[in-house]
Formats: sequence, C-alpha cells, structure tokens
Amino acid sequence: MNTERIALVAVTLALVVGGLATLFAPTVVSGPGSAPAQAATTTAVADGGLGSLFGIVLWGVTLLFGATALVWFVLTGIVGAGYEPPPNEYGLDEIQVRIMTVDATEVVQDTVDSLPDGLDDVHVIAESDIDVTGATVHAVPEEFTCRAVRKGRAQEWARQALDCQTEFVLYLDEDSIVESFDGLPDADVVQLREKPRLTGSNLSYLADMYRMGVQIEQRAFARLSIPLFAWGGGIAVRTEVEDATTWDRETLVEDTAFVWAAFRELDVTFALSDAVCRNEAPPSLYEIIQQRRRWAAGNLQASAMLPLRYELLTRVRNYAWALSPIVTLLVVPLSLLSVTIAYSGLFFAASMGLALCTIGWFLLGVGYYGDKHRQWAIAVPLAPLITVIHSMGTVAGIVSPPETFRVTTKVGSE
Repeated sequence: MNTERIALVAVTLALVVGGLATLFAPTVVSGPGSAPAQAATTTAVADGGLGSLFGIVLWGVTLLFGATALVWFVLTGIVGAGYEPPPNEYGLDEIQVRIMTVDATEVVQDTVDSLPDGLDDVHVIAESDIDVTGATVHAVPEEFTCRAVRKGRAQEWARQALDCQTEFVLYLDEDSIVESFDGLPDADVVQLREKPRLTGSNLSYLADMYRMGVQIEQRAFARLSIPLFAWGGGIAVRTEVEDATTWDRETLVEDTAFVWAAFRELDVTFALSDAVCRNEAPPSLYEIIQQRRRWAAGNLQASAMLPLRYELLTRVRNYAWALSPIVTLLVVPLSLLSVTIAYSGLFFAASMGLALCTIGWFLLGVGYYGDKHRQWAIAVPLAPLITVIHSMGTVAGIVSPPETFRVTTKVGSE
C-alpha cells in the first residue's frame, strides 16, 4: 500500500473514530456554547484528545475541499468566463469516424445510426468480428502488440492500420449517440460534450448529472496550457497530431493520457465543441463505482507525465473529491445533536458553504441538461447521497487501483 492510500485511509479512520469519540466519550458536560443560533446548548466531551484530533482532521479536509472548490470557481468564473465554442471550419467530409467497442453489436448500431448524413468514412474497431450496417468493421488482430492495452491498444492498431486521408479522426465510444454534430473548429484536439442518459439506475444517472454540473469547468480548458482531463467517448484529433503522439502507452485513461502527452510534446490547441453525445450512464451502483475507480486510478498514474504544478493539482483534486462527502455527512448530524466540533460556528458555516456548493453543482447539471429534465431538480435533498455515490469510486481508485482496463457495462436502447 503506497503513501497516498495510507494517507486516505488514515484520514477516513481519524474522522470516523473522532466522530464516535465526540458522540460517545465517557465524560459529558452540557452548557452554553458557540454553536449556531439554533443550538440552545452545546455538548463538550472529555475524550482523551480524540475530539481535538477529530477537529483538526475535519478542518484539514474542509480546507482541502474548499481550496478545490475555489479553484473550480476561478476556472469557471474567471478563466473560462465568456468562452464560446469557435465556429466550425471543417466539414463532415474531412472527418474519419472510429467507434471503439469490444463486441456490443446492438449498442454500436445505435451509435452508427445516429451519425449525420455526410459522415461517410465510418469505421468500427472491435475485438471480434461483428455485423454493423453503415460502417466498416475491423477486428484487432490477436497478434498485434504494443505498450497500450484494451481500448488504447485498439486505437493504436487503428492509427497504424487504417488509411486516413481526412484532416481529423473522431473517436466515439460504442454508446455515444450523436445528438448534434455538423463539423469541427480549427483546433488540434476538439472535445465533444457529453450528456449521459438514464439506463438502469436513477442514482447513477443523478451522479452523472452532478458530474455534468462540475464539468462546466471544461470551458476554461482551451485557455489553460494543459487541459485537466479529456473524455474519449467523443473527441476529435487532428490526424498529424495523432500520428505524432500515438496511443502507444500503458494507461487506464487512454484519452486523458493522450491529450496530456500531446500538450507536453507538441504545440497543440484545444477547443470545446457544442456538439453533444448522449452516452449511457452506468446502469448500476457497482458499475459507476468501477468506472470512477478506473478514472481516479488512471488519472493519478498518468499525472506523473505532467509538469509539477499540474501534477499536484490533479492529485489534490482527486483527494478532495474522494473526501468531499465526509464533512457534510458528519457535521450536519453532529450539529443537529448540538455537539460542538472543530471550533464551533465557524466550521459549521464553512462546511455548510461547501454543502451548498454540492447542491449548486447538481443544479448546474440539471440546467445543463435543459428544460426537458427540469423535474430532476426535485432530487436536490439527495445531493449528499449523490455526492457519496460520485466519490465512492474515487476512494476505491486511490485505495485499491484496478490492475486492468475494465469496460463499463452497456445496456443499449432497451
């Protein structure tokens, strides 16, 4: 177990043990305190120092999450303020489409059927031969070897094997239903937007809706020297940039690792498109945890290729999202029980401010989806639970990173 895992486990244990000590310490003295106005009395505990440790750790986690929230506000409200997707300068005839799958024939067929007329150079890259109408299907040969694994291996084979005479290659995941697409702007890497659609789990869908609210920060990425992440379910790459960068690297997050390598090695540009792909939200809580687990572990692993300031930012953001639900889940119940923790009212105000941030991100996600999805705003009381679901996989990715790439289960149109 590496230092990062030990630190995350230690912080979590300190919070749990400290919380229990604060509630159940053997000596309890009641009296007036400095908790919020609604608390008439405050409970102080003699806990052998565990309560103080609890308060220090809570403050540390709160400051970590607060700093991450502040960075988000700076990125979204200052760096990305006023960003508008650049106009399209390349038509559909200048784009080759590559849809990545293992063997999900029906799911891929839905994606191919969603492509607009004019996208004629369409290829499906699969692990076995499947029957898809409207696209040329290629099965990656078993004998093909490179450093990349699974999806990255398939992308690298396609880069080497397919004749590409177009300006861009557009990569789509097997479930990336194209909702709107009519061309690409003049940038080396163009990120399409995503709108996960409801599949089998309402809670997974709400967690992805919450994620869409947070990902509004993507509008700042075109103004950063390196984008903070990429989504490979809908991303276009200039052909010469793909050939110079390649997909030939071992990673769990081939899309983000590719973009980071391109920006590290080449002088490239980034644009966020207004085109939308309706990908599938994970169909179960198990699937969303495994998906987020891979993302977190992969981002931490790949961050070693970044300049130091970006590597630190990536790592801190992962830890903050992993620990973000803890403060609210502990502080609110204890405060309702009139237990003074972590220096009373000031901490309560700080933690409630961060709780409002989580509510705000969820509502931003609802707004991002548009008028037809406004009814999901009634799920606001579930925001703490939604945050936990969003974060559980991040915790798992830090504590127990997966050893292999795992494809999230897809359910298709039914």
